Amino acid sequence: MRFLFVTLLLLLNQAIMAQQGSPSTKEVDSLKSKSKDSLFMKSKDSIPKDSVARKLKGRRKGSNIKAKDSVSIRDYKIVSYYRDTTFLDTTLTIKKEYKYNYIREDDFELMPFANMGQPYNKLGESFFSTSYYPRIGASAKHPGYFEKEDVDYYNVPTPITELMFKTTMEQGQFLDALLTFNLSERFNASIAYNGFRSLGKYRYEEAQDGKFRTTFNYLGQNGRYQIRGHIAAQEMESEESGGLLDRNQFEDDLPDFQDRAKIDLLYTNANNRILGKRYFFDHQYKLVNHKKDSIDNNPTTLIIGHEFNYESKIYDFEQTRQNDAFGQNPFLTPIEDRARLKTMFNKGSVEFSSRTLGRLSGNVSLFNYNYFFNSLLITEENTIQNKLEGEEISVGGAYTNTIGPLHLEGNVNYTVSGELTGNNFNALARYKLNDNNSVTGGIHVSSRMPDFNYLLYQSDYRNFNWQNNNTFEKVQTQSIKFSFDSKKIGKLEAEYSALDNYTYFASTASEEEIGLGQETAFVRPFQESGTIDHLKVKYEKELRYRKWALMNTVMYQEVTQDNQVLNLPQVVTRNTLYFSSDVFKKAMFIQTGVTFKYFTSYNMNAYNPLLGEFYIQNNEELGGYPLLDLFINAKVRQTRIYLKAEHLNSLFSEPNYYSAPNYPYRDFVIRFGLVWNFFS
Repeated sequence: MRFLFVTLLLLLNQAIMAQQGSPSTKEVDSLKSKSKDSLFMKSKDSIPKDSVARKLKGRRKGSNIKAKDSVSIRDYKIVSYYRDTTFLDTTLTIKKEYKYNYIREDDFELMPFANMGQPYNKLGESFFSTSYYPRIGASAKHPGYFEKEDVDYYNVPTPITELMFKTTMEQGQFLDALLTFNLSERFNASIAYNGFRSLGKYRYEEAQDGKFRTTFNYLGQNGRYQIRGHIAAQEMESEESGGLLDRNQFEDDLPDFQDRAKIDLLYTNANNRILGKRYFFDHQYKLVNHKKDSIDNNPTTLIIGHEFNYESKIYDFEQTRQNDAFGQNPFLTPIEDRARLKTMFNKGSVEFSSRTLGRLSGNVSLFNYNYFFNSLLITEENTIQNKLEGEEISVGGAYTNTIGPLHLEGNVNYTVSGELTGNNFNALARYKLNDNNSVTGGIHVSSRMPDFNYLLYQSDYRNFNWQNNNTFEKVQTQSIKFSFDSKKIGKLEAEYSALDNYTYFASTASEEEIGLGQETAFVRPFQESGTIDHLKVKYEKELRYRKWALMNTVMYQEVTQDNQVLNLPQVVTRNTLYFSSDVFKKAMFIQTGVTFKYFTSYNMNAYNPLLGEFYIQNNEELGGYPLLDLFINAKVRQTRIYLKAEHLNSLFSEPNYYSAPNYPYRDFVIRFGLVWNFFS
């Protein structure tokens, strides 16, 4: 199915030959323009002129398409949910190497499991930004899920296709395909599909995804009305084994178990799944729109807007027969747990902007939710209801302004009716000292209930049924952040957070039950009464000498708490030594090097497949081992080619590397892939 979809993308790319001009640059004048990864396009990274010339040849007079010599890669714009604007980046950099993975983000603060599409354990935490509303939960299953904030919109002068391909661990491939085009001068659209299948090296750990997105954005003829929206349908499924049954089979490094498929697992009859569908649009109309002139580049405007989002999400856990790892005497077998969440969000806003006052907006929001299970659960002790439903009404505002070298932005939300949320306040100030140095400071304050699976959960296993919506209090978060960004010194970031009513999962199993491998059966949600203080300091600097470079990222964390409920490594470091050069008479650009990653040992969180959540454990420390990767990357025109030997040191090191208790990290593997852009 996915290959048929990619073929359709390529055919559409060639078929859309009646392309009109891209939207006027007026559409994004009020948006912040920046380059992803702070990269600046070199002249050799502009799109092929012959391709653009063929596309623009014969255009009717009056089209707003630029002359062919002036069209560059910067004309292919990407607009985020927050209306920040970037442009298509076809360069090959070390930061692209860090992002060439399943989630397509830098995973420095994450520890992946052995197979692609499995959970990521956390090596670092940031509490500076949190969702205003609780989510369904199963957070370990969501790293690859596209939230509404993760969907981009496009403004392009000609159609463009991007294909990302990467081999997986065993018997499968990963593909991320995107086609974006404009059907008229002011209407842009995109179609995207992200999917993979990977069998994995261990038995019963197959994972597969299928994520479809389509977007559109339209700007009215007079520039007053604009609308954008998207539809997303996503399914993420994986087999679950509970990890190793006998760790000695892995740690003793016996020849019989070099083939990981021979290692015994806790169970081989369970799987879990995330299924989501979303319909989103937001539109706005300019009631007042003073035209620009040569003096005032920021005209006075008055805008009314409306945002709508409807999403349904399902989390499933299924097991064909009972297993003691989750408890004895289930209510029903086979196990078929299903949590559902349906939400609808409406926000009306009014925004005023001017050159002197900046941009100021106010809004009113209505959030409807229905989190539910199939039926009530009545036991001898209590009755657990089958749903939580209601609505939240909140008011808020936002402010943005740039005064010379000083940039200010902030937003606030306050719930006037509802039980899930309280307030949310964010403020950020950035001061540009000069062209090479800038300072940023920020504050975050929020109050909201934990995710829905902390408040209510039902399972066919007796131990996994609870209702805490009347006993749990709102999680209170206060954070401050500071950063200093210098081209010469590097980038230094510091974040301090104070957490009250911190909510977490933990096991209440006794030592005897832990010895019998039944720790997972007693995992439940808890709320910490004391204050937790978290400090994170992160430094990033690249050192260059001719064609050689050393990229360094170091993070230090300190947690102060009455009870050990937030476990994180104290130090995480990643150092990449690499060589860059043009070869074959500058027909190809290559980067090759080695990446060393290390984190200190700590009480690494354990994973519960039934909940799709990590839970704290203080019985053993894991970590304290290096991860060594060797890579050779190349760029030919708009094609980036990636070849990596992952976890090279596992060939000669002791098998003590875990991603979570009972879940080993991947062994040595060689993987290949590419990212390819087609311009029409």
